[in-house]
Amino acid sequence: MSDVSLLCRLPRLAFTPTLAPTLALTLALAALPARAETIGCVTTAWKLIGANHRVCVDAFSDPKVPGVTCHVSQARTGGVAGSFGLAQDPSQFSLACRQTGPITLPAKLPKDETVFSEDTSILFKETRVIRMWDAAHNTLVYLAISRKVIEGAPANAISTVPVMPWAGN
Repeated sequence: MSDVSLLCRLPRLAFTPTLAPTLALTLALAALPARAETIGCVTTAWKLIGANHRVCVDAFSDPKVPGVTCHVSQARTGGVAGSFGLAQDPSQFSLACRQTGPITLPAKLPKDETVFSEDTSILFKETRVIRMWDAAHNTLVYLAISRKVIEGAPANAISTVPVMPWAGN
């Protein structure tokens, strides 16, 4: 039996109006930057009412470059507003990215691409990590920035990962 006739015998997936939102959500989630795993938090200031001010460390793997893991530490505002997620976190963070396994670069790696994003206020502010490719030095460059839609923010941090053979390969 040929491949074409076999395909014709497979049941057809009906494209219904209820399938469209599910398909759109699946495609949107596949395009999102990596989600972070919280490693831990340390209290920096005790608050009588509400959550304490903290610095938290999150880890995420580059979604398109296996073998790279980044850690981001960020200040998190406590108090009553912080307890309800209404506080604006300060633009204070640090970034460290390392090779944690064999690095496999995709065939077409964009010159720059967002690999992580996290809101740091209820509106208009986020911490974003962008991966850049420095072909001349065979190095992945990760840049963390604070984005404020209204007035901008110069806060940033950088980490680099040279693409090298992994031990045992």
